[in-house]
Amino acid sequence: MIICKTTQEIRDLEANLTFGKKLIGFVPTMGALHKGHISLLKESKKSCDITICSVFVNPNQFNDKGDLARYPRTPEADIKMLEEAGCDIVFMPSIEEIYPKTDTRVFDFGAIDKVLDGAYRPGHFNGVAQVVSRLFDIIKPHKAFFGLKDYQQVLIIKKMVEQLQLKVEIVACPILREADGLAMSSRNTLLDAEERKAASLIPKLMQEAKTLSTTMSLPDVKNKLLAEISANPLLKADYIEFCNADTLQPITEIKPGKKVICLAAIYSGKIRLIDNLFIN
Repeated sequence: MIICKTTQEIRDLEANLTFGKKLIGFVPTMGALHKGHISLLKESKKSCDITICSVFVNPNQFNDKGDLARYPRTPEADIKMLEEAGCDIVFMPSIEEIYPKTDTRVFDFGAIDKVLDGAYRPGHFNGVAQVVSRLFDIIKPHKAFFGLKDYQQVLIIKKMVEQLQLKVEIVACPILREADGLAMSSRNTLLDAEERKAASLIPKLMQEAKTLSTTMSLPDVKNKLLAEISANPLLKADYIEFCNADTLQPITEIKPGKKVICLAAIYSGKIRLIDNLFIN
């Protein structure tokens, strides 16, 4: 496995490994890797000749500096995990390498980034688009792999690729979950024992949303779930929302032929966790 820290090192590899004749798969991460990340890498290895993984905590997507400071960083463990999984190249750039000058680009994603995490984390998705487009420019992948836990992010990145007319296929991969159903996340490592136990309620709420939506109105289901969260002293909801899966606009009823997804952002203690589940 080759570790690169600069764009020039990537460029040199392109020349030496004749990247132009090979299918390049790319898995962008912020590190603190877990099995969910490795599942993306494995998907890349199935269909690509060379798999590149980046490890970079992007400051531009954190509107809360405290959240940025708390974000787990485990570079040595990440390298070991990637090597064992058969990653070909790891890109671990500095902030200065990704942003040699301040990135002032502002993307217009219409209504998709005005709701859910876009509403609660202003500027977050613009920062995501900045870093992912920059990484795409450096890596020049044919395919890029993203987990569906960050469902809104996947839609945003697809929109960005369309707007910038980039020649990269975005591959969305299923959510990997812990034994109790909690979606795998780097943030899970920040939970203490009591917070981790409380967080296990989140996937149960997702399943409950799916079950109850067959017999109750969506607003009533939403209110019931929010009441369950309020009853747990360790949990606090930013949102639970039923949305059109294509537009992410909130809906109040399930209509034939329209995919519906339930999305949630819930704090367990001070740690913010997200999850989602298709309802129909």
